[in-house]
Amino acid sequence: MKNILLLTLVVISTTVYAQKEVLFDGTNLDSWHSWKSDRVNGWTIEDGALTTSGKTGDLVTNDVFGDFQLTFQFKVAPKGNSGVIYKIIEKMDDTYFNTYASGSEYQIIDDVNYPAPIKNVQKTGANYDVNPPSDLTIVKPAGNWNTGKIKVKKNKVEHWLNGKLVVSYTYGDDEWKSNIAKSKFAKWPLATPHHEGKISLQGHGDQVWFKNILIKRL
Repeated sequence: MKNILLLTLVVISTTVYAQKEVLFDGTNLDSWHSWKSDRVNGWTIEDGALTTSGKTGDLVTNDVFGDFQLTFQFKVAPKGNSGVIYKIIEKMDDTYFNTYASGSEYQIIDDVNYPAPIKNVQKTGANYDVNPPSDLTIVKPAGNWNTGKIKVKKNKVEHWLNGKLVVSYTYGDDEWKSNIAKSKFAKWPLATPHHEGKISLQGHGDQVWFKNILIKRL
């Protein structure tokens, strides 16, 4: 009986673990390429973290994802700016001129010391320029590790920051369309809802670090 119970627990544990895919474990960049490239440019591994500085361009997953839960840790240098962009359509034509032309962005930024004024819809955890985070107090200062989570399930989207839900919206509904129309994305391909896409780490020109990037298909 003990052996059967132990075997059952092992099978359950293995099944749960198998649902999670490692996108970055601190050792290689096999799951990634630079935007519209067949290689990785300007991103390196430093003490087990994925990092970039300068205008090196965005890093993009090789795979496409529909419904998913993505977890990751991040920190940004003082005055820095970055993000995690999802639902990206990567095509070679000029319509998709950047990752954020078709994808929504989990914003990452130095909320306090960024050198230009920023609105709440541009602060850490926001759906950039569309939905502000509900709590502006839980982000840890620049130079410290934060934990982010993005969940997409049947167009219900959630942004989590350090264990707290800070953004929730329905991708493609009337409220989303209204918010998009008031944002910088109004005339971009993002304004046309699509179910699946790639995921990107933004190389915005500032130092940023990522580690422990895991995804579970839902």
